[in-house]
Amino acid sequence: MALVVKFVLLVLAAVLLSHSNGYPRGGKAAAMGLPPPPPTVNFSIGVQGVVWCKSCRYRGYFPPMDASPLPGAVVYLRCRHGRRAATFRGVSGAGGYFLIQTSQQVAAFTSQECRVYVPRSPVSACSVPFYPTGNKGLQLKFQEFVKRGNGLQGLYSVGNRLFRPKYPNQC
Repeated sequence: MALVVKFVLLVLAAVLLSHSNGYPRGGKAAAMGLPPPPPTVNFSIGVQGVVWCKSCRYRGYFPPMDASPLPGAVVYLRCRHGRRAATFRGVSGAGGYFLIQTSQQVAAFTSQECRVYVPRSPVSACSVPFYPTGNKGLQLKFQEFVKRGNGLQGLYSVGNRLFRPKYPNQC
């Protein structure tokens, strides 16, 4: 019996490791000896990122990026699988940082079926999408597992969403 249990655990570990090729190594998950999640695993999702205004010097200006954080940007996490869809709303804080945490409602979606959208800048002088361009949405990049009261949550990052002024020196 013990031999069967060991065999099942070994096969499960091999399957999980073989599906982790599309995710970056590192972070706390790798430090704990856990592989990043395969794209087919369902659990609650947390998404974080920062909204910036390129080339404008507002409060919190960050010289290495030549950008200022944009507080008050409305951010959406949209997950879609066939006809099923779910949307979660968030708002960037004082430093342009946002964090959207989902509940069990998103368990029907995988991380590859979700995207983050920042449709417009909260500042009219800095309203032109700079990076990424288009309406494709930002892809989720795995960062770490976070233990929550209701189980594990996959914490993802979408990086930076940049806007710029329509005309140079308009800020």
